Amino acid sequence: MRVETLFLDAGGVLVFPNWRRVGETFLRHGVVVDTERMAAVEPHVRRELDTARAVSSTTDDARGETYWARILELSGVSPSAAVRAAGGELRAYHAVHNLWELVPDDVVPALSRCRDHGLRMAVVSNANGTVRRKLGRLGLASFFQTIVDSTEEGIEKPDPRIFRAALDRVGARPETTLHVGDLYHVDVLGARTAGLRGALLDPLDLYPDVDCERFPSLAALADAVTAH
Repeated sequence: MRVETLFLDAGGVLVFPNWRRVGETFLRHGVVVDTERMAAVEPHVRRELDTARAVSSTTDDARGETYWARILELSGVSPSAAVRAAGGELRAYHAVHNLWELVPDDVVPALSRCRDHGLRMAVVSNANGTVRRKLGRLGLASFFQTIVDSTEEGIEKPDPRIFRAALDRVGARPETTLHVGDLYHVDVLGARTAGLRGALLDPLDLYPDVDCERFPSLAALADAVTAH
């Protein structure tokens, strides 16, 4: 199938948590944390929460609270007043600026290749209303014809309406649109219900048995969608 339009998730695809900011924030509250350990367990926590039951019975916001608590647990951070204070400071930062602000080195080259190939691109993200501003701050917004943030829309993936909203704004056809995310039950199944093809960015091979395309990197994705 020829891909004319590429939809991308934000968190877990284009941007990742700023673990340096996390570590500095905890340190201000007198808590030393192993940010390398946090970064290592984080993808596995995302995978752990990506189940049909969790996605169908909770909201993205609720899963976010579980996600953070689980990262702390697996990183050996015990509950305390200082830990709660640091967490509160990080939540306040995230509410305004968005803590998912680390852009890997391969993102801009991959997006540039896709744009130069003539692909239309959009971001479709379960987020907190800050994605448009954050991507602008990070120099990524200009790659996209539209940025669809679930909080702004009042609907979140896997609801097909959020994908249809993006299709309408880009003027794209579902049958020639590929959506790539990091969560099978949110991104792939959500895209399919809207008539799109869904795929995963899966650099750690956490989804070996799923029934969709998987890409180990954004560079590999760019290779695939610019091959024709």
